[in-house]
Amino acid sequence: MRLAALLAVFAVAANAATVPPVASEAPVPKGDYTVDKAHTSVLFRVNHLGFSFYTGRFTRVDAQLQFDPASIPASRVEVAIDPRSIDADNPPSGFMETLAGKDWLDAEHFPQMTFRSRSIEATGAKTFRIRGDLTLHGVTKPLTLEARYNGGYAGHPFDPHARIGFSAHGALKRSDFGVSFGIPAPGTTMGVGDEVDVLIETELSGPPLATVDH
Repeated sequence: MRLAALLAVFAVAANAATVPPVASEAPVPKGDYTVDKAHTSVLFRVNHLGFSFYTGRFTRVDAQLQFDPASIPASRVEVAIDPRSIDADNPPSGFMETLAGKDWLDAEHFPQMTFRSRSIEATGAKTFRIRGDLTLHGVTKPLTLEARYNGGYAGHPFDPHARIGFSAHGALKRSDFGVSFGIPAPGTTMGVGDEVDVLIETELSGPPLATVDH
């Protein structure tokens, strides 16, 4: 009997250990959010010789978001990117330094890229259009991003702060920002395209869960 009771206790304990903790059911709070760099990707794609879309990324990104889940158009976002953090899969030796150099991003003279929202327009239940100003290569031009709010939570036992996630994409012409090296001559694709697609996946961390002591 004692053995049976002991085994029953072990079974209950093991079952409890396998039940994952759940996120708070409280609503996602309004407030200030900062980027979770471990769960953020900023990618770019540009046509290469007409044969493929070369894909790269920036690995050093900061962002601050003033977020209101009840009124996303009232939210505001600012992003800063280090152009020297440009990277790609299997680049030839020295290639990333070339892209960060004077013929392309010229990061020595323009050490930061920034985006600041000017307006946010709802386009659906969870989709919206962000209009803002992108500063790249020392030039500031308008940039529009189509974005989706992927949801969030107010907190979790393993993550006692609010967390929200977004996907966004947009496009720009690099020649508008004075980055024109290698653009194909009219009527040909022999070079690196002018239009650059931008793709963003990000999570941000916000106010602490109210029920957690700090």
